[in-house]
Amino acid sequence: MNRRRVTVVAAAVGVVAGVAGLGVLAMPAGAGPAPELPAVEAEALVESVLSAKPAAFGGAVSVSNDLGVPGISGLPQLSDGDSELRVWTDGAGRVRVQLPAADSERTFVDDGQTGWLWDSADQQVTKLAHGELEEPRLQLDPNAPQVPADPVAVAREAVAKIKEFSDVSVDGTARVADRPAYELVLTPKPTERTVLREVRVAVDSELRIPLRFEVLTNGTAAPAVQIGFSELNVGPQDAALFSFTPPPGAKVSEPELRGPTAEEKALAEGAFAEANPQIVGEGWDQVLVARMPADALKNLAQKQGEGREWEHEGRPGQDVDVEGLLKQLGKQVSGPWGSGTLITTRVGAALIADDGRVAAGAVPEQVLVEAIGQVK
Repeated sequence: MNRRRVTVVAAAVGVVAGVAGLGVLAMPAGAGPAPELPAVEAEALVESVLSAKPAAFGGAVSVSNDLGVPGISGLPQLSDGDSELRVWTDGAGRVRVQLPAADSERTFVDDGQTGWLWDSADQQVTKLAHGELEEPRLQLDPNAPQVPADPVAVAREAVAKIKEFSDVSVDGTARVADRPAYELVLTPKPTERTVLREVRVAVDSELRIPLRFEVLTNGTAAPAVQIGFSELNVGPQDAALFSFTPPPGAKVSEPELRGPTAEEKALAEGAFAEANPQIVGEGWDQVLVARMPADALKNLAQKQGEGREWEHEGRPGQDVDVEGLLKQLGKQVSGPWGSGTLITTRVGAALIADDGRVAAGAVPEQVLVEAIGQVK
């Protein structure tokens, strides 16, 4: 079983604890009339997205999601919402990403030799090796969803996964971050069983890089998830942006980097084998299935709750009521396959059986039921 493929699919379906992974894709529509541009073939735009290379630029990425996830007390990272980050890159490995919060800021700078992660809230600086965070995913606060800093990479990965199973077209033009763009649309083929209606990628007419990525679901007009630029300045950036000096009084830590020990490798191998993750189906209706090891959900919830006061319990350090959380997130269902909890969002669903089997994907309930029946 290809573990990288399993990881990619798990991030894409993004339900339950991973729902924030899809929830951080966002950007508002560009202003102004649609620009007049020369006709272009859809396949040419697809190839542009797949071959797009990072260039020197600076800009703002607006983040918003509307997944239809119920608000869970003590788990704000699962909630819908908006945020924004700023990103700069020299196109050759140096990068700066800033995530402002209400009264603080988290900043990541890679100067080409060293990476620096600065959190103004606690005056902490973490020193890292260059390239250790190849795709920086910073958090506004410990309870917030992580935000991918590169819209180009997000669009490229999504298009690569679904293009073979999609009808591809160009649906006019748009203006994004004050730049003219083509609207590339990928629609599931009629044989695909999915709750998603289409994926839209606004492709810069000059640079041919993705400027905006949207996921739309059946029965609604507004995108459920998106990512892209609200401001974009293409070209060389101020070199000072890619240097960092720890502020006076800041505590600097340099975590020891080491590979996993033989014991840790054995534990990881054992957990992976026990879960036995598999991919059922292809294209838009892929489903990730697995069998969760005993106490896996409880251990995950406890890890997430370490050092945090859980509002639904009211006391720090309290064991997390996993069954209670699942009931808040979903509904109880049963059938010939067994019984468990069904958690649905606008972009997908997860079926968690009482015996530890799990099935998740951007698909209707019946597809999950069929898939979970194949878990051994």
